[in-house]
Amino acid sequence: QVQLVESGGGLVQAGGSLRLSCAVSGRTFSSYAMGWFRQAPGKEREFVTTIDWSGFRTSYADSVKGRFTISRDNPEATVYLQMNNLKLEDTGVYYCAGGRTLWGGPRSDEYDYWGQGTQVTVSS
Repeated sequence: QVQLVESGGGLVQAGGSLRLSCAVSGRTFSSYAMGWFRQAPGKEREFVTTIDWSGFRTSYADSVKGRFTISRDNPEATVYLQMNNLKLEDTGVYYCAGGRTLWGGPRSDEYDYWGQGTQVTVSS
């Protein structure tokens, strides 16, 4: 059974930074595409970023390009999301997702495993 556990969320002022982590256990992490999604209050879950199995290919939502960076450490079975220059609209619950493919995409149905989420709140 694959388990994903996010950490690193919290309260930060606009313009600040946070680093989220997602620890994966249970299966061969290095063969999974990994992604981050988020859900703001009253809104649908949306794609943030994804990274392929090797860590060399990434994709970002336009809203976070240039501010967020996804990375992974396969020996440690962990994926990270570095978030810089945070904005009020970045507030939401951030979910880590894993897909049983080498490369994921922006749709949530491309991912098979999900974490419980971690809250990120950006204040003015």
